Amino acid sequence: MKKLFIKLAKLLGYEIIDQNNFISPTLDKKLNEDLSFINDKSIVLPLGEVKITKKVNSVLIIFRTNTDVEIWDQNKKRLFEEPKIEYSLRALNSLIKSINFCKEKYPNIKYKIIIIDDKSKEENLNKIKKLKVISDLDIKIIPLDHDKYKDIIKKQQNEQTFSNLASLLQSFEFAKDNGEDLIFFVEDDYLHFEPMMEEMIASYERIATQINRDIFMCPSDYPYLYMNNEKTNILIGNKRHWRTINKSLCTFMTTKPLLDKYWNSFYNTCLDRNDPFEKHLNEIYKKEFCISPIKSLSLHLTNINSSYGLSPFINYKKLWEENKN
Repeated sequence: MKKLFIKLAKLLGYEIIDQNNFISPTLDKKLNEDLSFINDKSIVLPLGEVKITKKVNSVLIIFRTNTDVEIWDQNKKRLFEEPKIEYSLRALNSLIKSINFCKEKYPNIKYKIIIIDDKSKEENLNKIKKLKVISDLDIKIIPLDHDKYKDIIKKQQNEQTFSNLASLLQSFEFAKDNGEDLIFFVEDDYLHFEPMMEEMIASYERIATQINRDIFMCPSDYPYLYMNNEKTNILIGNKRHWRTINKSLCTFMTTKPLLDKYWNSFYNTCLDRNDPFEKHLNEIYKKEFCISPIKSLSLHLTNINSSYGLSPFINYKKLWEENKN
């Protein structure tokens, strides 16, 4: 009778929980295992099951590199005070590790990585190419086309600011023309925990399905989020909590439909140095959901005193050492 009941439950689409033995007979899993199935259903105890409608089959990752500028727009040193190329390499290495970690669980999701490089020295570019070769991922390196944007972007006080705006605009334009289900814009001074990509994708599916709309996602839990008494909503993702936010930097994940819907805001972000820099992006979050994880999935490696940098409750040194090339 028990076997028949389990078969019937499966046929009807129900899951059975045996709390005495701490197992799910219908899923054939222990309850402390991952109970969710990508593109199918998200299960979080004790909240139950969410049938996935916002499915992810492909991810476009656009990784922007400048291997020479220490901290853009600031005369400060980063945490650990290494040359900028070291941050770029460890950032890319951590991103590759996170993608491979996710591929082991979700092998059917396709990834495409585009590196938009801003005038790296040949020595530095060769180091990036070496990581590309050994990664066994679909990675393409595209040089930043400065000339294309010199008459589009307003003249800036320094070349660094112009280059940053140009690389961001080239990233947005590439995504507009080549967007996948999810688009992840990533800067080269973020270290990522291995579960980052898995949690971003699985949490996107669960949360976007529940609210029935596309969303923006930041992988980092920035310190500035705790400096004002702002109201926020707490959401349940795949394996951690997420909070709604109304500001982001330029490392975030979203969808092609949202990129198209708010193209003018994306485009205007890059035409001049706004104050704050992400002014036009932040305007979008008054109309759309933007969320960040608690605790952080990625670490923004800026100066230790920066409100836009180091996430709280992270073992910075350990994550740094783990991603040494």
